[in-house]
Amino acid sequence: MNELLELFSFAFFRNALLAALLSSIIAGIIGSYIVARRNVFISSGITHASFGGMGIAYYLGFPPFLGAGIFAVLSALGIEWSSSKAGIREDSSIAILWSLGMAIGILFVFLTPGYTPNLMGFLFGDILTVKVTDLIWLAGTAMLCIILISLYYQAIVTVAFDADFAKVSGLPVQTIKYISAALVSIAIVLSIKVMGIILVLSLFTIPAAAANLYAKNLNKVMIGAVLISVVGSLSGLLIAYFLDLPSGATIIFTLTVLFVVLKMIKLIR
Repeated sequence: MNELLELFSFAFFRNALLAALLSSIIAGIIGSYIVARRNVFISSGITHASFGGMGIAYYLGFPPFLGAGIFAVLSALGIEWSSSKAGIREDSSIAILWSLGMAIGILFVFLTPGYTPNLMGFLFGDILTVKVTDLIWLAGTAMLCIILISLYYQAIVTVAFDADFAKVSGLPVQTIKYISAALVSIAIVLSIKVMGIILVLSLFTIPAAAANLYAKNLNKVMIGAVLISVVGSLSGLLIAYFLDLPSGATIIFTLTVLFVVLKMIKLIR
C-alpha cells in the first residue's frame, strides 16, 4: 500500500494516470460513435495514415505529432469528400490513404539525415512519457467531445444513422460529417502517444463493444464505454508498473479481459 502511495509522488506517474483517464473519456465517446456507425475501418485508416505526417514532420524538423494531426485531419476530410463528391467507394479511399500514409512515413523517416528516430514509441505508445502539454491537449479534446455530444447529440445521431432523413430535416449533413471526421482524427492522434499506432484502435473499440453488450442507446453506450475504459486503463497501468510490462499492451490486454468477463456474464444471465 505504501509503495502504491509513493507512486503518486512521481510526476511521470501522475501524468500517466491523468492521460489514461482523459484518453478513456475521449475513447469512450468517440469509440462508441465509431462502433455504432460500424465504421471502425475508417478509424484504422486514419490512424495508419497519420504516420505519413509524422515522417514528413521529422524530415522538416517539426514536432511529429503536429504532422500526424494535420495529416490525420486531411485524411479524414479526404475520405469524406472522396466518398460523397468524387464517387470513390469509402473502403477504397481508406485503403489508399492507409497504405499511402504508411509509405510516406517510412520514406521520409529513411530520408531524414542523421539519427533515425526510434519508431517503437509511435507504434506501441509510451504513456509514462506523457507531458503536461499532452495533458492539456487531451483535456481540451475531452471537454470538446463532452460539449459537442451534450449540445448536438440528436443531430449527430441523426446524421450518423440516417443521413437522408437528416438532409430532409434541414440539418447541415456534410458539415456535421466533416466536423465528426476531424474530431475523430484528432482524438486518435492524441491517443497515439498513450497507445501507439498499432494499439490505439483497440482503445476505441473494445470498451464501446463491451458497453454495447448491455446498452443499446448510444448515450448509455458512451457512458458505459467511458467507465469500462477508465477501469481497464487504470488497472492496466498499475499492473504494467508493478510487473514491469509495456503499459500500452497491458492496458489493451486488461480491456480485452474485461470484455471477455462481461461477455461471459451476459451469456450466463
